[in-house]
Amino acid sequence: MRKKVTVVGAGNVGASCAVRIADKELADVVLVDILEGVPQGKGLDILESGPVEGYDVSVTGANNYEPTANSDIVVITAGFPRKPGMSRDDLLLANYEIVRAASEQAVKYSPNCILILVTNPLDAMCWTAHQVSKFSKNRVIGMAGVLDTARYRTFIAEELQVSVENVNALVLGGHGDTMVPLVRYTNISGIPLSELLEQAVIDRIVQRTRDGGAEIVKYLKTGSAYYAPSAATVEMVEAILKDKKKVLPCAAYLEGEYGINGLFVGVPVKLGARGIEKVYTIKLTAEEQAALQKSAASVRELVDVIKTKMGS
Repeated sequence: MRKKVTVVGAGNVGASCAVRIADKELADVVLVDILEGVPQGKGLDILESGPVEGYDVSVTGANNYEPTANSDIVVITAGFPRKPGMSRDDLLLANYEIVRAASEQAVKYSPNCILILVTNPLDAMCWTAHQVSKFSKNRVIGMAGVLDTARYRTFIAEELQVSVENVNALVLGGHGDTMVPLVRYTNISGIPLSELLEQAVIDRIVQRTRDGGAEIVKYLKTGSAYYAPSAATVEMVEAILKDKKKVLPCAAYLEGEYGINGLFVGVPVKLGARGIEKVYTIKLTAEEQAALQKSAASVRELVDVIKTKMGS
């Protein structure tokens, strides 16, 4: 019996997730989108790549959730993308409605699934899905830290002219301008980053990481990143489906860890068959802790806006 993954949203991120899941033969995929014909067409196109790429998984598209029944994982990518000059916060209420509806449907047809959120503003959308689904906290996970860390590792590898595989790094906090790349924990095959780069260069890389999404939006003009976000999402999907117990930075619901309560914030977690199987609390300096608290405060602001909307 093959595993089943539903991807909500057949736009660039969703379709790229479907391709990567099929390429790795991780699961059968159902693409869901409100646009008539789009998920069906993209699903068929991906399916027809199977004989060339050598995968046998089924990829289908639908405009409703009935075909998604009994999915192991539901990935929610649906939402409005960022446009130039737009902050992630501008997207908040529009995407809240989309994620609320998608979460309701996902839970109705796949009550035992694990939810992976990709829609921005990420941390607030995780909170929304958690509220709507009533799932235990280990079954609602946000994709942000893997992407932010990948960007950070890319820029370090470029600067040092070394393999990206040798760069070990960690980015904490909300997915936005206040994210916290942990320079102290960054190393190249065990060599601390601070021994290889000047502080000014490190600071530049940290800032570029924070602006990573906006940099791509500026180039594309009419959309946002999707190759790296889909790769990051599928790394999480694979860790869960294969019960890999992989330690990755993800948006997790915190209940006192790092002094944060009742919010989804990016922290290192262990991902396995049950979703988030452990949240790692690592020792932070006063400066790092302050940066993380600032990041959490910006997430809380968004959640408060949603709470007001829900109460109205």
